Amino acid sequence: MRRGTHGGLRRLTRRLGAAGLAAGTLWAAAVTAGSETASAAWAALREASPLAALRWELGDLWPADGLSPAAVMTLGQSPLLLSVRQTVAELWSTERTEENGPGGREEMVTEPVEETPLETGEATDNGVEARTLVPTDPSGYTVCGRTYISNSTDHALAVSELTAAFDATLTDDEPQILILHTHGSEAYTPPPGTDVVWSGNYRTTDSRYNVVGVGDEMAEVFTEAGISVLHDRTLYDYTSYNDAYNNALSAIETYLAEYPSLRFILDVHRDAIADEAGNQYKVISQIDGVGAAAQMTLVMGSDGSGLPHPDWMENLKLAVALQNDILEDYPTLMRPLLLRNSRYNQHATTGSLLVEVGAAGNSPEEAALAGRIFARQMADFLMERNK
Repeated sequence: MRRGTHGGLRRLTRRLGAAGLAAGTLWAAAVTAGSETASAAWAALREASPLAALRWELGDLWPADGLSPAAVMTLGQSPLLLSVRQTVAELWSTERTEENGPGGREEMVTEPVEETPLETGEATDNGVEARTLVPTDPSGYTVCGRTYISNSTDHALAVSELTAAFDATLTDDEPQILILHTHGSEAYTPPPGTDVVWSGNYRTTDSRYNVVGVGDEMAEVFTEAGISVLHDRTLYDYTSYNDAYNNALSAIETYLAEYPSLRFILDVHRDAIADEAGNQYKVISQIDGVGAAAQMTLVMGSDGSGLPHPDWMENLKLAVALQNDILEDYPTLMRPLLLRNSRYNQHATTGSLLVEVGAAGNSPEEAALAGRIFARQMADFLMERNK
């Protein structure tokens, strides 16, 4: 009888161990999803392990509301607060969304002030309607040279200030440029029948079809030009979209501490543009002798949200100068520059740009071509300025 009891206990222990191992494996897979290298995966595990241990102690290992262990511990001190945990979580989520992202929307959607579709040339046939959007009326814009600026802030923009010298410049130290992707899973539309594993609405972890692939193209061009570049391929929006900007900022701060030579940070995204019926369409710039490239948008942050960003004008001056230079050679490649209240982590350096390469309807090939043209123009522009 005693021997049978011991055997039952051993079997129960083995089952519990197997269940624990399975749970641990699932947890590790979730934590490291999107990590491109073994070192990145290991870093993610090291960062998450202490929090997981604390959540286990609190009995809160798989929270659905996203509250931190510290918040859970605080709520646990009061039955009244604990009873309204969901309300607290919703308020917390709203606050973080306002800080981390553009208006709390899963996609950064551009609503043009006044852009008119032009006749388009041939584009990659991926089943999506193609348009070339250009501003046709300066009303509602600040116009600086060739650049149209859509200003959503309360700041008045003076052309004399916008055209003044900007701070960021290349040096002899390496590396100079960091490319990363706050919303790395933002994806494009390949031809019908392409085998893609989607992780959300126009989102995938497959870098052949998302903005990480565009970053690869840009990094290659900068390297060919002799400019040292780091490309962080981590998907900071996977699996938590609302934490993407916080996660990316932590990485940026780590890179800047390790590589003080970094002067320019390119956060590469893509837009999402739909017609009145909600159908996605692509935006293209026909490049003579080359083909269709995705149109691009520079999105610049400010201190309009109330978060500290004292040098936002330095970033904006860089953006205006670069966009004017690009439009001289490629008149329809760049859509109007957007100045917004959110800061988009651009307070980290005076050489920070958020670059939207095309839209969800564009093909990966159109986005890749645009990324290469942009990187080549930026490299030439910065090196010419350093002469």
